[in-house]
This record gives sequence, C-alpha cells and structure tokens, in this order.
Amino acid sequence: MASHSYNRWLIPPAALAVHLCIGQAYATSVYKNSLIEHFDASQTAIGIVLSIAIVMLGLSAALFGTWVDRVGPRMAMFTAACCWATGFLVGAAGIATSQLWLLYLGYGVIGGIGLGIGYISPVSTLIKWFPDRPGLATGMAIMGFGGGAMVASPASRQLLSFYDPSYDAADPASLAGGHALTLLFVTLGLAYFAIMMIGVANIRVPAPGWKPAGFDPSTVKTKALVTTEDVSAANAIRTPQFWLLWTVLFCNVTAGIGILEQASPMIQDFFRDGETSSVSVAAAGGFVGVLSLFNMAGRFVWSSTSDVIGRKPIYMLYLGLGIVLYVLLALTGSSSTAVFVLLAAMIISFYGGGFSTVPAYLRDLFGVFQVGAIHGRLLTAWSAAGVAGPLIINRFLDSAGGAGTLDADAYRPALFTMVGVLTVGFVANLLVRPVAAKFHEDMTRHAPAREADEAASEAADATLSTDASTVRLVLAWSVVGILLAYGVFQTLTTALKLVA
Repeated sequence: MASHSYNRWLIPPAALAVHLCIGQAYATSVYKNSLIEHFDASQTAIGIVLSIAIVMLGLSAALFGTWVDRVGPRMAMFTAACCWATGFLVGAAGIATSQLWLLYLGYGVIGGIGLGIGYISPVSTLIKWFPDRPGLATGMAIMGFGGGAMVASPASRQLLSFYDPSYDAADPASLAGGHALTLLFVTLGLAYFAIMMIGVANIRVPAPGWKPAGFDPSTVKTKALVTTEDVSAANAIRTPQFWLLWTVLFCNVTAGIGILEQASPMIQDFFRDGETSSVSVAAAGGFVGVLSLFNMAGRFVWSSTSDVIGRKPIYMLYLGLGIVLYVLLALTGSSSTAVFVLLAAMIISFYGGGFSTVPAYLRDLFGVFQVGAIHGRLLTAWSAAGVAGPLIINRFLDSAGGAGTLDADAYRPALFTMVGVLTVGFVANLLVRPVAAKFHEDMTRHAPAREADEAASEAADATLSTDASTVRLVLAWSVVGILLAYGVFQTLTTALKLVA
C-alpha cells in the first residue's frame, strides 16, 4: 500500500520491467531451428513449446486472476518472476540433458504460468493509479510485452554468438549448439528475474480515496459506457458484455496473429515469380522488424487515443478499418512491396492496440474492484485465437501447395476468411451496452477490507524522502528506457534491410 505522497510515475516502469521480460515469448523463433537440430525433433515438436506457454498464459490468467487481486501486485509479480525464471532454468536442464519433456515442463508449463500472472498483475494497478487516463496507462505497460521481442531477439542472437563462436548471428540459417542454448536459457532466466525485481520493488497499490491532482471522479459519469459502479469477477462472466468483449478480442487477435505467424514467408510469397522471390530472406527479416515496431507502437498510440474518443469507437476502428485493410491486402497487396508493408503494418498496429485497450474497456464496463481477475478470464480469448489464427492460415496454405511454391493467390482465401472473422467482431462490439444494475457489487460488504487498506496506507513507509523517490524514479525509467532503446535500435537496423 502506497503512502499518499507516493509518485504514481514509478508504476509504469514497474509494469514495463515485467512486460519487457515476459514479452520474450514472441522471440522464440530466434533459436527454434537450433532446438530442432539439437533435439533431432520436428517443427511441430518444438513449436508446441510456445503453444503450451500461450495456453498456460490464458489458463493461469483466468485461474489466478482473483488471487492476484486479493494478494496484490507485489506478491503476484514476484510469483511471476519466480515462475518465469524457473521456466528458463528447467528448460536449460532439458536442453543440457536432451530431455524435450523438461523443455515442455519448464518453458511451456512453469514459464507459461509466469506469463499469465505477470501479464495481468500490473494492469489493474495501473488503472487505479491513472483513473484519468486508463488507456494511456495500460498502453504503456502492454507496449512492453510487444517490445519484449525486440529486446530478446537481437540479445539472444548476440548471446548465442558469444557462447558458440561458430554461430553467425547475421545468418538466418546458422545453428547454435546445445551448450550455447543451455547457457542462453540460464542467462535469460537470471537476467529476467533481476529486471522483474525492479518492478516488484516499485509497485504499490494507491491509498483508498487517492486521486490525481486536478482529477474529478464525477466527470466519468458524463462518458458513455463508463460506470462508477463495480462488478465482481464472478458476476462479470454472467453478463453478455463480457462474452461480447471475449468475441471482440478473439476476432481481433485471430486476424492479427495469422499475419504475425506467417510474416516472413508471406512477403516472399506475395512477390514470387516461379521458384524465386524478389524479396530476399534478409528483406523478409526487415519486414518482421517493421511489424514488431508497429505492434509495439500500436499498443501505446491507439490505447492512448481511446482515452479521447472512447473504447467502443476505437474498436470500431480496429475491426471496421481492419476489414477494409484485409480486403485491400488480398486484392492489391501484390502490386508493390510498399503497399504490402503499409497495409500489413497497419493491421498489426490494430492487433497490438486491441490488447492494450481491452483492460481500459473492462474498467469502463465493470469498474476497478476485480478488473484484474476479469481481465485474466478474458485472456482465454487470446489462447483460443492463438490456435485459430495460425490454423486458418496454414490450412489454406497447405491446400494450395508446399512452402516455396505459394504466391499471392494462395493467400487470398485465408485473407477473405479473416474479413469474415473481423465482421463478427465488429458486430459484437456494436452490441456492447452498459452493464445492468443487477450485476453491480454491494461495496458496503467490503467495508472491513477498505478500513484495513486505510490503516495500511497510514502505516505505509513515509520515510522515503523526495530525493530518494526522485533517484528511484530516474533509475527505474533508465533501466526500461535503455532496454526499449536497444530493442528499437536493433529492430530499425533490421528493418532498414527491407528498404535496402
């Protein structure tokens, strides 16, 4: 519990410290082929490691969401750090002993639990600290998850080069040995634990009744769909609004993840002439870098914009304009690489924006009482979409021919299918209405807990001087700022290959 004088700008870097670490899940392709060679396994056998982690993300977020709200963000973020780091260390033991099941257990199951708890734990706290700008707050945090891969991808390549001199970080076909992979997992596990501890040290829950200077809570009453009441997680899943938002998130993620999963071969196939493509492997890697930048930027820009125009209108933009962009990509994407890259980048920015805007949407509809637990239950839509999106794309591509023989025509049925998926999400968003009063929580029942919070706030460490608070603020933002700057620089360097 924070004192009334605690600086709320310490909370965003605390959230970023966690999300930049768990965002490594998007960077597993860096060492996927090396794992295939080391374990002498199939693409599917290694690819399922990430699938297990994403499924566990959704399940753990749903199962532990209420626990996260009950014990608070510090305990939750510490638990997430322990699970995430342990997942890497158990995975390292699996690589060292050539036991693939240990990689499934470590990175997949244990690490996946850390993913889920770590993803939701800072979000509800940010919403409480930024009642005036909940979209900006959640955008800052979840931007970190999108940026995590931009840090982890180049860092992993450089570490593998250090641990295995025969590995060439600039060559996509180069493979690292098992010893280097083991050391990589150990290094990432220990480094991520240390960085996540920065978040644990700085996270606080605001004191009861605290509000930002100049903010009038009564102004939220004038905004459509924004409630001043609260709904419990148990009641939220009984409302049609929850399931409409579940559908919205599922459709938005399904459409975006289909492109992300196939990004590098997709741009090469769109500009293929016979057996050769005018887009090189290096340029395709640059395209992936461009998508990473738009994925991260979209999480912050679009979510912040939702504070101005509202959550429902911003999802009309994500889904409605997304339909138009998918149609244009299918019909005109092969006309030039510039058109293809622009259309795909905008689609991915909406994909990222959908993730970061949904916590604020939930806060608008259900209040702040158990918004973290509600968010955790909603993330099961991500788990479902993580299966559905790639499945739709790959099924159409498998029926059209093998890798290296596909062209733009082969992708059009899948892209038009995504148009249908987005249309379903657009209609679901249109149907969202304020939550009925019968689902509102009687907060007088929670008066003892509030009194305990007030006592904890009064007893909060008030000895932290302004100078010490300033030093802590500068150090926290410096760490996450350096990580983000490193990731952006490395990704821009890769993206320039597409231009070249």
